[in-house]
Amino acid sequence: MDSRETLDRELEQIIKWEKEQKDLFIWDKIGRLPFAMLDKVMPKALKQKIGDALNDVGQYVQNGGKFLVQKKKVAKLLQEEAIQSGYSMKEDEDTYPFEEDAEAEDTAKIHSVEGLPLEVLDRTADSITDSRTKFAAAQGAATGFGGIVTIAADIPIVMGLSLKVLQEMALCYGYDPDEPQERIFIVKCLQFSSADIVGKKAIIDELADYDNPDKQVEVISQMQGWREVFNSYSESFGWKKLFQLIPIAGMVFGSVSNKNTIRDVAEAGKMLYKKRLILQRLSQ
Repeated sequence: MDSRETLDRELEQIIKWEKEQKDLFIWDKIGRLPFAMLDKVMPKALKQKIGDALNDVGQYVQNGGKFLVQKKKVAKLLQEEAIQSGYSMKEDEDTYPFEEDAEAEDTAKIHSVEGLPLEVLDRTADSITDSRTKFAAAQGAATGFGGIVTIAADIPIVMGLSLKVLQEMALCYGYDPDEPQERIFIVKCLQFSSADIVGKKAIIDELADYDNPDKQVEVISQMQGWREVFNSYSESFGWKKLFQLIPIAGMVFGSVSNKNTIRDVAEAGKMLYKKRLILQRLSQ
């Protein structure tokens, strides 16, 4: 287990990261152009796919939808990293009394990260991030080359990958993404990754002391209007996908856009979940 000094130092780094969050780059600000303008120039197929992706986010908030990840894979990565670093993952029989239940076993192993140092959890999260960003870059280049049909198919893939990598970040730090309050936290991380500087600061404030039950109720009530919350996200997403229609250059746009999207989403998830875990450990 990490010393209190280590936890304090890591928390300081996260707070520094929060303060260093900058405003959107020019490329991202393109996505803030009026929706009416986007509506006029965007092909119907793209608008439909973005609408479907938005509905999928709503379904995820409500019941997890189709974006649930396999806990076993993340548990295996954590275990491998722990062994390589000279640690072992504690398996508590009381946590999963039915040994035949593979999912319960996975949950026990994820929960046992409480006995692992942050460096092990960080390396696992970084490994997952590296793998997902490489896949996203290749996916974006391929769809940028194929025109409107493949770009339309790319939209649900990127949205699904964003939600999945956030769930994986949750699992890396010992949180169960199947829990309703964690689905809300994950969607807030998704918002954070695409928000401007004002929005980022607001979300950081919203998620402060998130493990306080009263705070969770407050944040969950705010998410009742999730469709309005994600209108700006879908507009930004739409403009970026529209640029992928440019011949040849669309491959570059697609690769860079998808890679940056997943990288930013994963970083937000890692830092915000890590902060929660540190605060929990400091309070013990």
